[in-house]
Amino acid sequence: MPSEPKHIVTSFEADLKKLHDMIATMGGLVERAVADATTALLTRNPDLATRVIEADPAINTEQHNVEQFAVRLLALRQPVADDLRHVIQALKVVTDLERIGDYAANIAKRSIVVNQVASGFALSGLGQMALLVQQNLKSCIDTVGELSADKAIAVWRADQMVDDLYNTIFRELITYMMEDARNITACTHLLFIAKNLERIGDHTTNIAELTYYAITGENLPDFRPKSDNTSTYVHNVDA
Repeated sequence: MPSEPKHIVTSFEADLKKLHDMIATMGGLVERAVADATTALLTRNPDLATRVIEADPAINTEQHNVEQFAVRLLALRQPVADDLRHVIQALKVVTDLERIGDYAANIAKRSIVVNQVASGFALSGLGQMALLVQQNLKSCIDTVGELSADKAIAVWRADQMVDDLYNTIFRELITYMMEDARNITACTHLLFIAKNLERIGDHTTNIAELTYYAITGENLPDFRPKSDNTSTYVHNVDA
């Protein structure tokens, strides 16, 4: 019957919209977690940090819900071409969002420790880095909803500034620790926090790349030069 194909297409479009809405909901939770974690650090607010940690399971639940719904779409709708790319994108995007949520919780945990240890290190650089990371993350999540290839490219390129700030903060913290051994404990935790922010930037870039591919069917360049040259000195500080 002529009306049946139209009904099927319309129904699938509704499913895709629901999938994007679910990602937007998860993205909102992740945005809030990153914002609250950095606010907890900068304002020395352990109660807010604790709320970030306690909210992390909700992000994991949203990831599970999106994955279940996406797998259901793959099984029942058997999408192809553009539609298939969008469903696969959703499965990968929520993995990146979940990792960003983990990094936000890690920042919150370390902020509690930092606030208990005396340190004269100014947090303005970390605040600037956190603000840039949050702006890129918001733009990236908006890009997923708007399906804008141009905005995806803009987010992909903006991560360079995050790397540059990370390098500056890294050098400052190392210098601060060398000047006074009493700063080592607090500055070590701040190094972890800076690295977590840098990793959030990397996962945001991943989402931008996935979104660009879902929209265009083409990959962004495999290699985007990174300014993070600290790996010579520190390994696995995003744990």
